[in-house]
Amino acid sequence: MTKLGRVEKEKKVIELMINIYCSKKHKSKNGLCDECKELLEYAHKRLALCKFGDEKTTCSKCPIHCYKKDMKAKVKDVMKFSGPRLIIYNPIELIRHMFY
Repeated sequence: MTKLGRVEKEKKVIELMINIYCSKKHKSKNGLCDECKELLEYAHKRLALCKFGDEKTTCSKCPIHCYKKDMKAKVKDVMKFSGPRLIIYNPIELIRHMFY
């Protein structure tokens, strides 16, 4: 089993959160809506380009803010909504995310 780096773990978490958000808020049944696909692609791109790489901290603690204001607001909404729901959908990931 391959150990994932910090960036890949963050990509998994944001994808999980966006999937929860989209299925509940946008009632998406077959994958993500266009708006959420765009947000996920943007988040993955920003994570891939993170200058700290696998040494990165959580984005909220980072001294560099690499998200555009509108995308940052969307991600915040997703996290506020999906974060508490991780206890139901993926409690292990919630625990990992909390203790990082």
